[in-house]
Amino acid sequence: MSSKSGGTKASRKEEGIKVVADNRRARFDYEILDTYEAGIELKGSEVKSLRDGKANIAESYAAVNNGELFLVNAYIPEYREANRFNHETKRPRKLLLHAREIDKLSGGVLREGLTIVPLRVYMNARGRAKVGIALARGKKLHDKRDAIKDRSWNREKARLLRERG
Repeated sequence: MSSKSGGTKASRKEEGIKVVADNRRARFDYEILDTYEAGIELKGSEVKSLRDGKANIAESYAAVNNGELFLVNAYIPEYREANRFNHETKRPRKLLLHAREIDKLSGGVLREGLTIVPLRVYMNARGRAKVGIALARGKKLHDKRDAIKDRSWNREKARLLRERG
């Protein structure tokens, strides 16, 4: 193996991205079926707060309302220097997607009972705020137990292999 940087296509794509908030719980609670990248409509103080790296999307979800997609219950703290021009911390924020993508998402929610879950909020290479969202199906309790069991076995296996050689 050479030590040149350049790696795979995926690693080059991830190069200019700064992850602001990651919803780690989503992959545990949901089976991810389809992912999308959406723009997000923000106020100036929200952008400044995101650039500081402060946000929380752990309890948030996306909902379709009148043919538009909104990120609901996402927490972006107030930007201290904005004073009276600050924003509401948990207001619904419009997500920017093509109409056919919104139709596909709303169809999955209405017909199949799926959920639209935000996976992460990040700043792309051009400095634009983006939200990675996914169409997901909720996992049952036994599926979550299987995931925990697999994770602990993989951890144990790695530990054993390290000890052997």
